[in-house]
Amino acid sequence: MRVVLLGAPGSGKGTQGERITKKYGIPQLSTGDILRKAIREGTELGAKAKGFINKGELVPDLVIVGLMAARLAEADCRNGYILDGFPRTIGQAKGLDEILNKMKFRLDAAICINVSEESVVLRLGGRRQCSKCSTIYHVEFQPPKKTGICDKCGSELYQRDDDKEETIRNRLKIYRSETAPLMDYYKDILHDVDGARDPAEVFKDVSSLIEKFC
Repeated sequence: MRVVLLGAPGSGKGTQGERITKKYGIPQLSTGDILRKAIREGTELGAKAKGFINKGELVPDLVIVGLMAARLAEADCRNGYILDGFPRTIGQAKGLDEILNKMKFRLDAAICINVSEESVVLRLGGRRQCSKCSTIYHVEFQPPKKTGICDKCGSELYQRDDDKEETIRNRLKIYRSETAPLMDYYKDILHDVDGARDPAEVFKDVSSLIEKFC
């Protein structure tokens, strides 16, 4: 199966992608994770991407499409994958189409997880990440046992620049203008899910859609 997960930043795409991977045994491909790793490692790509991400802006399509083309050619993607955070623009979607056409594949479904913008601000604004092992917490929904300290490794937690409210608002503005048009682009394979519920309830709907259309 080849599925695109759509939705605003903080809508729960990452959580649902992890659950899909665990249940169906296909990789979750997140450009955000790949780019953050590049930033941590200080690669050339990471340096270029850092400025865009920290301002809540999108990394240029050409960089992202090239990155994903290489990733989709790897062996673990032969039986399918979940695309989480890609494509984010019409240009990236067209680039993905070209990649799939060359590989003689097609997308099976696009699943959009819908949440309100204020919910996004609450979810992302409360996130904290471990400075060492990258474990994610939330000050309200999933707090660590000791404030500001990672349960797993004891390192300090921090708020990423892209999780600060001003940046979140900017990310949502960009989402409305750049990413929301994908709903129309994928209208023939698009399915909506209410993302305002418990993740387990959301996953029931996501699983039903995957098993029906993939």
